[in-house]
Amino acid sequence: MIYISFLQKAYKQYSKNKAMTQLIACLSTGKGTWSHVSRLINEEAWDKVFLITNSFGKENFTSAEKPVEFMEIDQNKPLIELRDDIKTHLKDKLDGDVAVNLISGTGKEHMAIISALLQLGVGIRLIAHTKEGIKEI
Repeated sequence: MIYISFLQKAYKQYSKNKAMTQLIACLSTGKGTWSHVSRLINEEAWDKVFLITNSFGKENFTSAEKPVEFMEIDQNKPLIELRDDIKTHLKDKLDGDVAVNLISGTGKEHMAIISALLQLGVGIRLIAHTKEGIKEI
């Protein structure tokens, strides 16, 4: 039990010190959520930014001041197909831990994103933009 506690504390410290270099965010429904995603993108030095969105989001989201890779999804697909589409798109594009923000979107989209990332074997850290800046939650 002590050994497990030590490992948990060591990992937590490691995670705090590790730079966040890749962001995956859902950009979909939810009043005010697009501005939240914009601030996440623009206020951190990301190496890569992946936005999972629908055709409306891909065509109309212009707030990012940095390069963004859009992944257009069909929200009407069944959950498993949605997950598989996300997994196929992100395969071989991610390394290490990734920062994930799900402030925008639906539960179905969130489930598909989390499942795809876990099946790809990447570690995820949930992040949000707060009054104090970008924080891991």
